[in-house]
Amino acid sequence: MAGTPVRLEDFFASQEQARRLFETVSSLLEEIGLFEMRVTKSQIAFRRRRGFAWVWIPARYLRRSNTAPLVLSLALPFRDPSPRWKQVVEPYPGRFIHHLEIDGTGEIDDEVKTWLNLAWSSAR
Repeated sequence: MAGTPVRLEDFFASQEQARRLFETVSSLLEEIGLFEMRVTKSQIAFRRRRGFAWVWIPARYLRRSNTAPLVLSLALPFRDPSPRWKQVVEPYPGRFIHHLEIDGTGEIDDEVKTWLNLAWSSAR
């Protein structure tokens, strides 16, 4: 069930740091290939035939003051062993959702670009 679409500006209202991080992730995805983007109240979803990446603002859902400004969630066909992941879950066999907390643009590096490419490629 998809959420009601909202404007990108509304999603990032009062969240400038999260917006800058999103723009960095989004520009990397644009270098990789074509995708659809859907903005809802809770998240921004990127998809091809199926969803492969999502960004969301954890402060909206967690009652902690020390949350990252943005979380990038990626669907990969395997469990990546990197210690950078905050959490990895397998919602069904062979599909692993990896959650990466992002505090600054410097964390969106070549490793993240590789993961984005893998997620994008596996969503066809």
